[in-house]
Amino acid sequence: MKYMLLFVDEVDWERVPEAESRVMFEKVGQWWGQHSQAGLIESGAQLQPARTATTVKFNGGKPVATDGPFIETKETIGGFAIVNVPDLDRALDLAKSWPAQGKVEVRPLVERGEA
Repeated sequence: MKYMLLFVDEVDWERVPEAESRVMFEKVGQWWGQHSQAGLIESGAQLQPARTATTVKFNGGKPVATDGPFIETKETIGGFAIVNVPDLDRALDLAKSWPAQGKVEVRPLVERGEA
């Protein structure tokens, strides 16, 4: 079964001392490499900071694009991984082993049959 791990970031990494952030990113790289080599991670990516976002809102059914993250939250998605594991328990094990600060949200993917 496939799950998405959403890495919810509560840290402003631009304010974290370089030595501290380097250690954290090394741990994340090791985590990513270990689980990719084991065939558990199918894909994923780190996202640019929320301040780089462009938001599309629908006003009266018409899309309007604006610069900036205008979603009302203190948390942002820092990245994601698509994992292929036997069940939710295994997906949660991966989430619990995430070495960075913040939270990991685990969601099952909707898998549709081929048409």
